[in-house]
Amino acid sequence: MPVRILVATTGVLPAAPVAEFCRMLIGENPEVTVMTVVQVPRSFLESLDDTVRRSFLDEDDSDRAAEEKAARYLEERGRRAVDPIRSALAAEGIETDVRFVEGDDPAEAIINTAEQVGAEMVIMGATRRLFTEEAWKSVSARVMVNSRLPVLLVPGTRIEDTQEMPVLEL
Repeated sequence: MPVRILVATTGVLPAAPVAEFCRMLIGENPEVTVMTVVQVPRSFLESLDDTVRRSFLDEDDSDRAAEEKAARYLEERGRRAVDPIRSALAAEGIETDVRFVEGDDPAEAIINTAEQVGAEMVIMGATRRLFTEEAWKSVSARVMVNSRLPVLLVPGTRIEDTQEMPVLEL
């Protein structure tokens, strides 16, 4: 029976362990979606046009241009975050669907995307120790608390608050 997995990354999730976990968890015809959440700085992108002088006779395409810039920004940042995971999964023979989600609240965006794709499990990174008070404010902890799905946390290459290197053994 296939398992539908959502892999949420910001670009620091170690690709090889994630691909290995997915390979062990999936059945035939797996459905794996790799996603990232990007906060698009719309006001900054719009300010890039402030130096361009326009004639009053020009058609106003500023709204369309602003949306195109935001879409390009989302695509560029999104690709940078998901491509290592996508490549590692492809090396394991696992095809993926890719989603770039614009949002200000990554935990909420991950939970909503998991529901949209019908995920049965979420795999994401843990960059902080889980048993500190500060860690419960992290995106991964908020997804664990607010999602009804199992969440597999894969430690990053460096634990943020202690700078320790985690041991990854599969």
